[in-house]
Amino acid sequence: MATPTLASSSPGSTHARPTFDRKPGRGTLIVFFVILVVGLVYSTWSLVSDVDDMGTVVTTWTPFLLLGIALLIALGFEFVNGFHDTANAVATVIYTHSLPPQFAVMWSGCFNFLGVLLSSGAVAFGIIALLPVELILQVGSSAGFAMIFALLIAAIVWNLGTWWLGLPASSSHTLIGSIIGVGVANALMHGRDGTSGVDWSQALKIGYSLLLSPLIGFVCAALLLVALRLLVKNRALYKAPVSDAPPPWWIRGLLILTCTGVSFAHGSNDGQKGMGLIMLILVGTLPMAYALNRAMPADQSVQFAAVAQVTQQALAKADPTPVAGDPRVILTDYIRDKRPSPQLVPALAAIAGLIGQEVSAYGSLTAIPAAAVGNVRNDMYLTGEAIRLMEKDKLGQYDADTQAKVSLFKQQIDSSTRFIPLWVKVAVAIALGLGTMVGWKRIVVTVGEKIGKHHLTYAQGASAEVVAMLTIGAADLYGLPVSTTHVLSSGVAGAMVANGSGLQMRTVRNLVMAWVLTLPAAILLAGSLYWLFATVF
Repeated sequence: MATPTLASSSPGSTHARPTFDRKPGRGTLIVFFVILVVGLVYSTWSLVSDVDDMGTVVTTWTPFLLLGIALLIALGFEFVNGFHDTANAVATVIYTHSLPPQFAVMWSGCFNFLGVLLSSGAVAFGIIALLPVELILQVGSSAGFAMIFALLIAAIVWNLGTWWLGLPASSSHTLIGSIIGVGVANALMHGRDGTSGVDWSQALKIGYSLLLSPLIGFVCAALLLVALRLLVKNRALYKAPVSDAPPPWWIRGLLILTCTGVSFAHGSNDGQKGMGLIMLILVGTLPMAYALNRAMPADQSVQFAAVAQVTQQALAKADPTPVAGDPRVILTDYIRDKRPSPQLVPALAAIAGLIGQEVSAYGSLTAIPAAAVGNVRNDMYLTGEAIRLMEKDKLGQYDADTQAKVSLFKQQIDSSTRFIPLWVKVAVAIALGLGTMVGWKRIVVTVGEKIGKHHLTYAQGASAEVVAMLTIGAADLYGLPVSTTHVLSSGVAGAMVANGSGLQMRTVRNLVMAWVLTLPAAILLAGSLYWLFATVF
């Protein structure tokens, strides 16, 4: 199937174009399907084992049917994410002949796989925190499933559309736009202002990143190329390859290193988004097995109950005002609307005491009965999110002793609710890793051939890829929502301009249009799908 043409063939296309028509061998296909089957078998066996360990009595297969569909869609998102974002890592090593195309994508896929397996999980639960709080608290309801299906299907549709056109749009921004769309639709359907369903501070960060990411990539890659020209006088580095021979060893090593780093970082970051949504699905369908971390030892559960009671006492001392009304409603309103109430600290103290009583009464998380698991987890979620937002907003300035107790209580809550089973990591790692090896050609060709008017040179590839890798590192370190896709594509453009290679403006206009439309398109798609699913089902 031919790749749609975004611009006329570049003049430099006669210069040692990579060979893409080589088909994978039978051995490669066998390994591909073996890994896929092994992953499916292991994940299914682990899921069944977890359910059996809880002694769950199956009275209806409906939750398992919903679980299967939701998991299939979530893993499908990660699979599409894999081949959609492959160009971030491999375009430069392919077009500089540092690695053969087929080997490059397999190399990238392996390090995407490792990145997912070795990830911390922090990003996974950060994504969940962006979702509407009332839907998280009732994730097992029809509205909860409508939310999951809507945002995942919207993200997949937009990713597939931009991939079909060969446009390297940001998968992360697509997913976050889908989350915003669901939040707005949910608020409007409940008679509230649409702005109340969205964390607008996060939305503004994303908007700024859409503006800044291309500028960062363009300027930094251009400056790096200028610096290389001043320091390294080898003229061959600044000309299109005239054969398929690899570049000098040091720049080839640099390109392979940055390809590896970008692949690993992409797996460790983007893979967690799927993990977070899968955990939300598991909590909604099988709360007995996945709502609480039942691997927590009984003695640690006893300690948790004691910390909860001590925290309640410390908060009550800091603000002795008796709580008026349901403390859960007070915390829910604060998390949803981000507007603090005078009753916030008393409500937090009351919920902390309830959690301590619940855990103490059952003795351990494992002993909590199925009927109570959902309520206990919701209490923990509300408390943990309220503490996180209060610390972020610098509310509830306690003395050092009270602050230490609140922080320890928050750590105990996170240990009880923020966990990811190994089989979930394995399933996401396989979906993302195998996705990296499929359908990668369209966007790789756009990055390598259709941004500049001439073939990518060794120095241009190195400049763009180094900027992309360093940007990912800085974004992870400081928690900035910067798009590596935008940085790499605009980095190639900046390197082309700095080297006097020129730009294909038709492709540049298409890229900018796709980047500008990503958020509004994802918001509209997800919001419409959520309304449809919630109304019909």
